[in-house]
Amino acid sequence: MPYLILIVLLLVVIYLPQYWVMHVLNRHNQHDEENFSGTGGELARHLLDRFNLQHIKVEVTEVGDHYDPISQSVRLTRDKHYGKTLTAITVAAHECGHAFQHAAREPLFLLRSRLASVSVWAARAGSFLLFSAPFIALLARAPSVALLNISGAFLIMGFALLVQVITLPVELDASFNKALPLLQSGYLQQSQMPAARQILRAAAWTYVAASLASLLNFWRWLAILRR
Repeated sequence: MPYLILIVLLLVVIYLPQYWVMHVLNRHNQHDEENFSGTGGELARHLLDRFNLQHIKVEVTEVGDHYDPISQSVRLTRDKHYGKTLTAITVAAHECGHAFQHAAREPLFLLRSRLASVSVWAARAGSFLLFSAPFIALLARAPSVALLNISGAFLIMGFALLVQVITLPVELDASFNKALPLLQSGYLQQSQMPAARQILRAAAWTYVAASLASLLNFWRWLAILRR
């Protein structure tokens, strides 16, 4: 029964915020607004040029809106890149916020980027440990494989959890300390600001949900491996 409750809680934590986020984004992404002079992609290009970041590219992507620090590219999905909707404008400003963090070499952003790269290798090493734990224990004559299993689980999920925890303040900063002041400075009308805040808040909740889901998953694996 406790595991059933945990599974239900995990599903609620993961899927309910995602549904709410998609509802908010879609509600403000249905039709072009006449008072927007450009698309989300054009706004991103304008903001980057305004702050002397001409070397950062603005591209269309099929895998979700994001800023890629390796290629130094702001990537927007087709509807955001070519759309003149409140969602397109707000999301474009948010992703530019990450470019501003990178340009300023803000410590949390750089730490998140480094940990994201390390977590890929940590996950591979963790998967190897979990798969080979019985064989390693047999060859090394270790008394138990539990330590190897726990180490593998930590490498896989512990690093992922750490990245998620650090990602949350990075995302909040990009939304509310970078994008929101810019949008308030004349890019949006005052009447549009409450909806823009809701969009930015909804985007932040995706990372809150991801962090909680990672934490619950990490706790579940530790409970299983301690047996």
